[in-house]
Formats: sequence, structure tokens, C-alpha cells
Amino acid sequence: MSTPDSPSEAASPRSSDTSHENDGATAPSHHSNNVQPLAGQVIPHSAAEDVLGILIGTFMAALGLYLLEQAEAVSGGTAGLALLLTFGTPLSLAWLFFLVNIPFFALAVWRKGWKFTLRTVLAVGIVSVFTAICEQFFPVPEMNQIFGVVAGNVLVGVALLAVFRHGSTLGGFNIVAVIAQEQFNLRAGYVQMALDISVILLAFTVIAPQNVLLSAGGAVIMNIILAFNHRPGRYRA
Repeated sequence: MSTPDSPSEAASPRSSDTSHENDGATAPSHHSNNVQPLAGQVIPHSAAEDVLGILIGTFMAALGLYLLEQAEAVSGGTAGLALLLTFGTPLSLAWLFFLVNIPFFALAVWRKGWKFTLRTVLAVGIVSVFTAICEQFFPVPEMNQIFGVVAGNVLVGVALLAVFRHGSTLGGFNIVAVIAQEQFNLRAGYVQMALDISVILLAFTVIAPQNVLLSAGGAVIMNIILAFNHRPGRYRA
């Protein structure tokens, strides 16, 4: 009687089956370009996407600040400081917005590095340019003050989300808020709100009390937009 097949020969059919199974399991690798990204996988923006996102965000911010200026209201952060200074200096909002942000650029270099800082300087500069364009080509002879405050703060809030999402800020308190979120896990919106309150309180020394109250309500709207939409781990900033 002939002997059974050797172990290696007996195993060969199973090895063949296994090889076919492995082939089937690895076949999708030929189409890996069509595989959807895994949950939690970070897909960085391209340079073109960052440029477009920052341009859109800075334009919205400039338009929002311009509406607030026309409504004789203020906002928080360095934008609010710039708006306050328009009441007591001959400089335009476009110039003041850039100038009050200069001290915060050093903080950005120290905590976030040159790449982040250069993007922030660029974003602040573009906001200043867009603000000057609004002042030149978008005269507003008369505007409902409540509309101006609400619309201005909504525009600024969404603008901040856009520039945060593309690795930049609009300078000033935004830098402090982003650093607090990344270093101490504090929500950027809440940090920004606390800082904004201090600026709005200063407004009582410059503008009418009813305008300050409207400004405070607008700042709450803007910071609610940030607090609900800009959370730790959700955005790259």
C-alpha cells in the first residue's frame, strides 16, 4: 500500500486556498486611492485651500468690523481696541487694527512658531487692506444699529472659524485663545469671551451706554459661534 502524502504535500491544497484568500484580501490595495479615510485620520489642507480659506475669512472679518464701525459699536479683542481708538485718534480702522496687533505677534512667535506667526501677520494685514477697501467703496449713509451689531458679529465669528481652520488667527486675543485651547484644553470661545468682556467694559469710557450694551450682546453672539464650533481636537489651528 502506498504511503500517505508527505505533510508538505498534504498541506499544499490548503496553502493554495490560503493564497487565494490572501489575494482576495489584498486586492483592494490596487484601488487604495478610492478608500475613504479612517475615522480620526488627519487630512491636511493643500496650500491652495489654505490661501482661499484665509482670503474668505479675512474678507468676512473686514466686512464685519466695518459694519460694527458704522453702527458705532465695538467688539472684543484687538478689533474692539481698534474700534475704540477710532473715537479718539485720526487714524482709520484699517491702520489701527494692524497696529494694535503688533505686540501679539511676538507672543505668537514664542508659543506657535514662525509659520503660524507669518500666517497671522498676513491675515491681519489682509483684514486691514479689506477694511480700507470697504471704507472706500462701501459707503453706508444710514444703517439700523441693531442690524449692524448682529450682522457684524456674525460675520466676524464665522470669519474666525475660517481662519482658525486654516492654521491662522486674526491676531491679538485670538492668539491667546488658541494657545489657551491647545496648551490648557480650554475652549477658545470661552477664553475669547472673557477677554472681550474686559474690552467692552472699557467702552463705557468712550461711547454711549446703550451702544456698549448692544456691543456686549453682539460679542456674546460672536463668542457663542466660536464656543459651539471651535473645540479642542476638532480643528487644526
